[in-house]
Amino acid sequence: MLELLLNPWVILIIKMGVALGMVLGAVPMLVWMERKVSARFQRRIGPNRVGPFGLLQSLADAVKLMFKEDFFPRATDKILFLAAPIMTFIPGVLAFSLIPIGHAGGMDMIGPRGVLAVSHIEMGLLLFLAVSSISSYGLAFAGWASNNQYSLLGGVRSSAQLISYEIVMGMSVLSLVMMTGTLNLATMVEQQQAGVWNILRQPLTFILFLIAGFAETNRAPFDLPEAEQELVGGYHTEYTGMRYAWFMLGEYAGLWAMCSIITTLFLGGWTLPWLTPSLAHAPWFVEALVSVGIFLAKVISLVFFFMWVRWTMPRFRWDQLMSLGWRTLIPIGLANIVLTAVLIQFVGGALYGR
Repeated sequence: MLELLLNPWVILIIKMGVALGMVLGAVPMLVWMERKVSARFQRRIGPNRVGPFGLLQSLADAVKLMFKEDFFPRATDKILFLAAPIMTFIPGVLAFSLIPIGHAGGMDMIGPRGVLAVSHIEMGLLLFLAVSSISSYGLAFAGWASNNQYSLLGGVRSSAQLISYEIVMGMSVLSLVMMTGTLNLATMVEQQQAGVWNILRQPLTFILFLIAGFAETNRAPFDLPEAEQELVGGYHTEYTGMRYAWFMLGEYAGLWAMCSIITTLFLGGWTLPWLTPSLAHAPWFVEALVSVGIFLAKVISLVFFFMWVRWTMPRFRWDQLMSLGWRTLIPIGLANIVLTAVLIQFVGGALYGR
């Protein structure tokens, strides 16, 4: 029995199940959290009837959506219409599976160097960017397949927004890779454990990545593909029942994955400067629980910040969104790359520890 559990394939399947369970468990809680945060900002109570503190409200919504009428509008592309909701959810799960969420010293069977992650890929950061961008294809397919003008506008907006802000995100990542010298996410976390977090080393890169993260996840003030006041519901106007639920699952799964990668790249991942070194001599399961707890606390704090911004700032106009990306952020990203190269060349050893 022990030999079966230690089989690499069995360990991989268990890790995949844990990652999927974390995302599926996080999404209903994020929906509840969104409602409570928005209620507080608007001086309301929020959900408080279904279960203690309204915690079962998301479950009630899921049951409601299961029994809602499900139909195909006329002249739809049925294959793309069915595939689009799934394509918005799966990238969030796959992207999260690339992220190291903790550490268990001495447990090399779990992962190299005891790192808790589903996959350990040297090009992990590059693969994350590739996988996370697939969700926008789901929005574009939904807009095209729905045979609805509002949906089509939402899909076109999603594609244009992806192209614009994927460049900004790529430039910010390039600056970070120049500084760290690696695309391995676990190595980036370990480098921050030994020194200072990357948010202090590269504050401009963090700001660029954060803004691009808002646009990539279609969160306000960059929620132009949905824009209820302009496009009714944008890409998901014609969706009902569980197909609509898949879009909501995809939105919050993408938000969870984005906050996780920001935590990994800029906020030290599973580490804390004063606590993590003292865990080196603790039992592996204690180190695992504490490191995962630190990681989740940082991610939830970022999620709260994303929600704070949504319920504080008004939505950009479409021309403002495009202008911000192409005329402001991309030139700043190019300047940041040049500045990073200069600093590495002349102050690299002292500033970046290289």
